Amino acid sequence: MTPPFASAEIATVFDRVPPDAREGLLRLRRLIFEVAAQDPEVGEVTETLKWGQPSYTAAKAGLGTPLRLGCSKRARFALLVHCQSRVIDNFANRYPAWDKFDGTRAVLFDTPEEVEPLRHGWLIRHALTYHRDKTNLKPNRVEPGRFN
Repeated sequence: MTPPFASAEIATVFDRVPPDAREGLLRLRRLIFEVAAQDPEVGEVTETLKWGQPSYTAAKAGLGTPLRLGCSKRARFALLVHCQSRVIDNFANRYPAWDKFDGTRAVLFDTPEEVEPLRHGWLIRHALTYHRDKTNLKPNRVEPGRFN
C-alpha cells in the first residue's frame, strides 16, 4: 500500500504533471515505498520537496543517497540521484543496454510501462542503502559512451 503524500505541496507537484508522466512517477513512488518496506534497515522513507521535486530518503540518517522524481527535457519523466554518486554507474553496469540515462544523474522514461520493478527496484534499493553498500561495489566508472 502506498502511503498518502507527506504534504499538500507534494500532492500539488504530482497534480501539475501531465497525466502520462504522472502515472509513471506514481509507479516509481509506489516502488520506492515497496522496496523500502522490504529492507528492515531502510524502514521508513522520508518524502520531502527538493528543488521543487519529490525527494525520498531513508529515515535512518546517513544510510543512503536521495532519490528524486521529476520531468525531464529528454524524456517524459525521470528517476534522479545525486550526480556525484556511483548509483547510476553501478546500475548501468548491472543492467547494461536496458535504459536511457541523463549522464550520472537520472534514468529516463517515456512511458509508465518502462518502469520495471525488478530492475528499477534494484536501483532504488541501491540508492536508499548507498553509503552502507558503496564499499562493496565495483569502483570503476562506466565508459562515457554508455550513457545516451
